[in-house]
Amino acid sequence: MVSVKKKRLNSALFLTVAMMLVLSACSGNGNKNKEEGNGQASPAATTEASAEPTTEASEAPAASNLKPYKLKLVYTGAPQKDEAKIEAELNKYLTEKINATIDIAPIDWGPWEDKLNLMIASREKVDIIFTAQWQKHAINVNKGAFLDLGELLKSHGKDVLSSMDQAIWDGAKIDGKNYGVPTNKEFAAQGGIVYRKDWAEELGIDMTAVKTIADLDAVFKTVKEKKPGVTPLYLKDGETFNSHYFGNYDPLGDTSIPGTILKDGDSTTIVAPYDDARYIETLKITRDFYKKGYINTDAAVTKTMNYDALKAGNVFAMTASLKPGKAAELEIQTGLTGKLAQLEMNEKTTATSEAAGSMLAISSTSGDKERAMMFINLLHTDKYVNNLLNFGIEGEHYTKVSDEIIKSTDKTKNYTPGAAWMFGSQFLNYVWDTEDPEKWAKFTEFNKNSKVSPGIGFVFDGESVKAEVGAIVNVDKQFKTALETGSVDVDKVLPQYKDKLIKAGIEKIIKAKQEQFDAFLATKK
Repeated sequence: MVSVKKKRLNSALFLTVAMMLVLSACSGNGNKNKEEGNGQASPAATTEASAEPTTEASEAPAASNLKPYKLKLVYTGAPQKDEAKIEAELNKYLTEKINATIDIAPIDWGPWEDKLNLMIASREKVDIIFTAQWQKHAINVNKGAFLDLGELLKSHGKDVLSSMDQAIWDGAKIDGKNYGVPTNKEFAAQGGIVYRKDWAEELGIDMTAVKTIADLDAVFKTVKEKKPGVTPLYLKDGETFNSHYFGNYDPLGDTSIPGTILKDGDSTTIVAPYDDARYIETLKITRDFYKKGYINTDAAVTKTMNYDALKAGNVFAMTASLKPGKAAELEIQTGLTGKLAQLEMNEKTTATSEAAGSMLAISSTSGDKERAMMFINLLHTDKYVNNLLNFGIEGEHYTKVSDEIIKSTDKTKNYTPGAAWMFGSQFLNYVWDTEDPEKWAKFTEFNKNSKVSPGIGFVFDGESVKAEVGAIVNVDKQFKTALETGSVDVDKVLPQYKDKLIKAGIEKIIKAKQEQFDAFLATKK
């Protein structure tokens, strides 16, 4: 068996690349700690340095040579009260830069999947769509929803192409092609909870004693007894203890395609969920929590996003994919400033899937794919565009404390999309005065010394089993969320889920994935 230490050494290139990206981005962001971190450039950095963000897209043609065009950007998130104001400001700038205007069209998390599926099926005219490996990216690629970006990146996205190392682009590929532009952000992953630290202190709960999911039992028991009107734990579809980020499951590509290994383990044998001991144990703990009344009773069907439930003021904790400053970001988004904290509950890991964890795709229905790529390029290179889309208008939705630090106003609540991790380069983002001013330096540290998945560098090509994948998606809709939120009896329903998965072709999918993975591993020996 290969030791964790040896595996980290063998995978050093990928980690070096990730660290290099953060360091280069921090230098472009003007962070005062831009020279902190490794102390010296990595070998990869000295030979293939990332481009620093600039204030404009260098290869974009003069706006006067372009016909006017209105872009439509679709992403998942709550619609904002002042969205029209941000569009108006963006339009002034984009008209000058690329002779374009923009329609920002967020779709709330609840109806997102259904509306996106309808949009794709009806061939609605859209230009840019948020996508991710955990958002059925591969399935939508197979539907022909997104364009191959190869030539577009070379012709109209040179800045973004050069700003991230080839290892990141490779990690986001499907069948050797990029159908989405990755967000330049953290490249390690860790799961845990975000909770009301003010209530924990009030109730005398020692959160430092919590090391495992089972340890949360005593915490939630206290909350339920002493605050009967509060839901101790809010869960929903995709936001549970068995979510990929919490269970450290590596799907070796799109999370909608079954068959995983453990990112924090050493095994290279791909298993179905019903054969994964961690998955089953977690289902049973979650079921126990549900029966004890710790979990919202509508967990299997709710469309309310977890941070919106937290914002409502009657939820103690939610599961979350964590990074430095996650709780502080949610404080701004929920208005719970000074009241939240985060608790890391699994081993920090790095997998190929992190490269495809947040991307912008260009729709195959776009009326001007070149202009769409120009806009994506600006999100990675233009500080004004990036921060306007993410934080709104200076002097109205925020004011500046310094060049890089901003503070809220009484109108901040009118525009808090909380989507900075979806758009362009996060290292262009301002930092709120309630956040750690060393945020980007800590992102650099976050990417260091993570456990590397045995599947690093591999992405499954599901073309040969796309019919089976489609069938599995339908089975998952019937069983998965109900099981993972604790809403149904595990002993009774899991065997039914297994039977349906087998009939839908899961064994064929896992066999194909294992064959491809074994061939990949053979090349690494």
